[in-house]
Amino acid sequence: EVPTPEKLRDIFTYHLCEVEGIEKFAGAAESTSDTIFDINILPNRAHDLLSHQGIARELASLLNIPYVDPIPKYKTPESHPTKLIKEIKSSKCRRYMGRVIRNIKVGPSPEWVVKHLESIGQRSINNIVDATNITMYDCGQPAHVFDLAKVKNLKLEVRNALPGEKIILLGGEEKTLDESMMVIADDMGNALDIAGIKGGNYAELTNETKDIILECANFDPTSVRKTAQALNIFTDARKRFENDLSPEFASLGMTELSALIYEMCPDAIFEDIVDVYPTRQEERKLSFSVERMSSILGSEVSGGEIKEILKRYNFVYKNDEGRFEIEVPQKRLDLVIEEDMAEEIGRVIGYDKVNPKLPKINFTLNVNETYAKIRWARNKLLNEGYSEVVTYTFTNKGEVEVEKSASDKKFLRTNLSDGLKESLKLNKINAPLLGTEEVKVFEIGTIFKKDKEEIHIGWGNKKEVKEMSLEEYASQDKDFLGSSETIPRPQENPYLATHKFAMWSLFPFISRDVAVWVPEDVMSQSVLKIIKENMGDMVVKGPDLFDEFKKDGKVSYAFRLVFQAYDRTLTDEEVNEVMNLIHKKITENENWQVR
Repeated sequence: EVPTPEKLRDIFTYHLCEVEGIEKFAGAAESTSDTIFDINILPNRAHDLLSHQGIARELASLLNIPYVDPIPKYKTPESHPTKLIKEIKSSKCRRYMGRVIRNIKVGPSPEWVVKHLESIGQRSINNIVDATNITMYDCGQPAHVFDLAKVKNLKLEVRNALPGEKIILLGGEEKTLDESMMVIADDMGNALDIAGIKGGNYAELTNETKDIILECANFDPTSVRKTAQALNIFTDARKRFENDLSPEFASLGMTELSALIYEMCPDAIFEDIVDVYPTRQEERKLSFSVERMSSILGSEVSGGEIKEILKRYNFVYKNDEGRFEIEVPQKRLDLVIEEDMAEEIGRVIGYDKVNPKLPKINFTLNVNETYAKIRWARNKLLNEGYSEVVTYTFTNKGEVEVEKSASDKKFLRTNLSDGLKESLKLNKINAPLLGTEEVKVFEIGTIFKKDKEEIHIGWGNKKEVKEMSLEEYASQDKDFLGSSETIPRPQENPYLATHKFAMWSLFPFISRDVAVWVPEDVMSQSVLKIIKENMGDMVVKGPDLFDEFKKDGKVSYAFRLVFQAYDRTLTDEEVNEVMNLIHKKITENENWQVR
């Protein structure tokens, strides 16, 4: 008994692939309950499941019911001698089959063909073209048909396109090809189609066509994908070839296509099949053990369960005390290594039945000596008050030249010192915003010599810039023992503990100082209060007291203010207006004087 659509959906979902939707077929008769499944076949199974027969075989195995192979049921016509010649001149064509059929009649398809195509979202074109489409969707093998009258000398060849060769595709679009692309051509050099992707209009069928050539071939998947991507062509044939397809499908496609045309054109005369198959697909075997399958899945699987799965999927196999060897079906290109077989067994059993169990892993850390030294050096310099910077690796001079780089950055740096000196210079300019009296920076990075690369450490302050190799820096300090336990941690920064990040302004700042003489008994907080009350909202840092001294019964307080806007560059006039207001308010106090 056929399972309900809902039951089939669950079988697909838990054992094969995602079901993106199910719907009742609008064209089904009232007495039937035909359902359309929209399923998402992933690339690892596209080689055998992008076809109705492929899905039927898979479902039969999952449901453990017999699969009825339709091929022996096809009515095959009597075959006559042929003069057709097929030749492969490109290594990217793995098999090329052809057959001449004479005395056909191009016309509308039977009703069952039209309905069949409509049920899968396709429209009927004519009986011959419809036969090629049904073949592709049914068995998975793309096929094509040429008008024999337009093919010169009864000869077809697969060759690389000529540079700049043009072809007009079915539908009228013109494409320009290059020598990396494959075409099917006749004996006069006329390109008839782009191999594995789309046919041209040169040998297109018409209502007057009487004789045709059938084509079923196999092409290298990488070549098909690259060509289709370059030409921006998306077809169902491309989809199947780019995911790889066994060359053995070509003969299945030719058999089914011949039977369909024979059914729709019973008076047609079929000639012998021409099959060019330079290198046959190799027979493959795959070995695995019950113990290994259980280990990969993380759950015990018995030999009996594996035997049952192999029988359901019609695998030919041998079993030697728990070690299996299977003959990999030619259609199953995804079964290559033991892990593939574990996935096969796991999905058939059902991953919902695999007990989750964390693997036992030795979490002992291996210390990377170089990384340990870098961490140790970084934390040491941070604790000494240095800030880490990253300077540019590319410079205008050096020993190693870079190809295709900017004219002033054509070399890799030979030291860190040059970059650190530039960083010190720039950071000194921004010192008022950094909240530090002294700029101290360091960098850990790679320098490039003609004969080697080396990790260096450079550090600098207002007095000097020093640099040495990481190894030399670590070896000169007896505290470093090469163990992760010896790496000092940077001290907690109280500022970071109490402040949250705020975006800095992208516009320049202006720094101004104000120094005030006041009586000796006046505290700096009193002056600070007046400045804060009158400085407005353009001050982003300060006022900071940076100088203080006493003389003749008076005390001088010097404050620094940093002005900056988030939406514009401030002008001197704007800042002067604020400073003048501060000066005015200060001098309103008796015996207070701005220096």
